[in-house]
Amino acid sequence: MYAHDPLDRSNANFQYSSRPTLDRLCGSDPTMLATLARARLLIDRQLPILILGETGTGKEYLSRALHDYSARRQANMVSVNCGSIPENLIESELFGYQRGAFSGALNTGMKGKVVQADGGTLFLDEIGDMPFAQQTRLLRVLSEREVTPIGASAPVPVDLQLICATHQNLESRVQTGAFREDLYYRVAVGIVHLPPLRLRQDRAWLLDAMIVAESHGNASFESLDRETRELLLSYAWPGNLRQMRAAVQYACAVRSGDTIRVSDLPANLLQSAMAPAIAPAMPAAVSPGACVASGPAGNIQIAPLASLSAIANGEREIIIRVLSSRRWNISAASRELGICRTSLYRKLRELHIPHVRDMGSDVLLGPDR
Repeated sequence: MYAHDPLDRSNANFQYSSRPTLDRLCGSDPTMLATLARARLLIDRQLPILILGETGTGKEYLSRALHDYSARRQANMVSVNCGSIPENLIESELFGYQRGAFSGALNTGMKGKVVQADGGTLFLDEIGDMPFAQQTRLLRVLSEREVTPIGASAPVPVDLQLICATHQNLESRVQTGAFREDLYYRVAVGIVHLPPLRLRQDRAWLLDAMIVAESHGNASFESLDRETRELLLSYAWPGNLRQMRAAVQYACAVRSGDTIRVSDLPANLLQSAMAPAIAPAMPAAVSPGACVASGPAGNIQIAPLASLSAIANGEREIIIRVLSSRRWNISAASRELGICRTSLYRKLRELHIPHVRDMGSDVLLGPDR
């Protein structure tokens, strides 16, 4: 039976909910700590903030935490996902309209999101998806600090903190003409980059924090199966924090005891973790007792190591097969594995994988030697 790793109960007050606080968004990751420190300075000066990061890195959580930290925390925070509103509705949603402004308009008219956020914070998620025509209207709002609802003859003054977010490269969209350059410089006064989960050094803290929060303080729920922890901490997490939270929620719901095991993890996560082993570029067949590495040094069989767990040996085999398919090109292999070169070199050391250029007659070969 595998040993159990106790959860870090110092995370007992962690709440990865809709009301996070800045000091609970990360553990000891230096990049995130520096990012949050910079974000505090920007929100203190009430500057427009643009949060950049891959999907699922926590851009909306950070925006909510910044609002709750800011001087405007007693007022509303109004969120708009620019990518989820149909193009023919986004103008009325953002800027509002007066009674009878168009066919189908409410008799009472409607306050737009911009006016609703007056005195508080307006969060524009996925601003890179905003239609070009609405970008022009938003630029006018930011420039003149007033908005004119559809059908109105007089503008309404507004005072708000603007926070935007996107997973897209806005500079590239400016170059292609999809995003206004003048609007870009308006919204990107303070840029905050959120790192992907695979590059964060506090993954163990985040994992424990989410499990403790999901267990609702259940004191008997104390551990992760060590093999499960190894798998979760070495996984690349393409969906970032959102994917990790969903996996934790699922595992906590289906576990049969007080310990989460590999069998409790979502099937799609396990399939994704093993995906490199079944990719078309891989060698067609590998025997259970050895892993074939074909590269400049010829065909080499590397036996599984008794000192490593089954999952670690499986990960070792996957990495060797990817390296083999990429002729031991570290850059190409790291891209296929979804990790950086530094992480791959660390994995080579941890899993006792010698580079093909270092393999000689003394290397441990498989049973077919």
